[in-house]
Amino acid sequence: MKLGINPITANKMRVITNKIIQIDPKFKGVIENSQLCDLGMYRVKNSHFKTLVQSIISQQLATKAASKINERVCNLVNDKFKPEVILSLSPDKLRAAGISNAKVKAITELSIAALEDRVSFDNYKKMPNHLITEELTKIWGIGRWTSEMFLIFHLGRLDVWPVGDLGVRRGWEKIHKLRNEIDPIKLDRKGIKFEGFQSVVAWYCWRAVDN
Repeated sequence: MKLGINPITANKMRVITNKIIQIDPKFKGVIENSQLCDLGMYRVKNSHFKTLVQSIISQQLATKAASKINERVCNLVNDKFKPEVILSLSPDKLRAAGISNAKVKAITELSIAALEDRVSFDNYKKMPNHLITEELTKIWGIGRWTSEMFLIFHLGRLDVWPVGDLGVRRGWEKIHKLRNEIDPIKLDRKGIKFEGFQSVVAWYCWRAVDN
């Protein structure tokens, strides 16, 4: 099931990357030396709920550790990521899988909110970013960063500018050869000129850090 509004083709993405280079030529190197950004190009298999549960579990963990814990939880629920299934598990079982107390609470709160229809999962395809973020961040344990990663990588939204992400800031600094760390507020203003495709700019900032 495609969860974005409009599928992005490779040709459309090349138009966007060319625009980024026109606006800021310093991105030319990282864009030309990286694979083409694939945000919004592929169908997402996971449900909104499963993605958010796994995102909470993965917060502040190394990729390998997060993968192991998510695998254990997947086995616990028999890959049936539904609020009622999560709530049927005792906190002790979730902690035994490697989930911290705070994350157990966050996953529980998300499950309750989903059952009480305090999250409009069925409407997310058409809802604007700010309303989705406003709704999700009301749930204990879900912050702006988690919401932004959900919008970018799950919903395939191209107009998200996650300046609170350390990797984005470090990538921007590397691309622009800055000697000092850039303030998120300053970087937020710099993203205005990329309106409509800031997620793609962020994606290449991450690539710059990896290269």
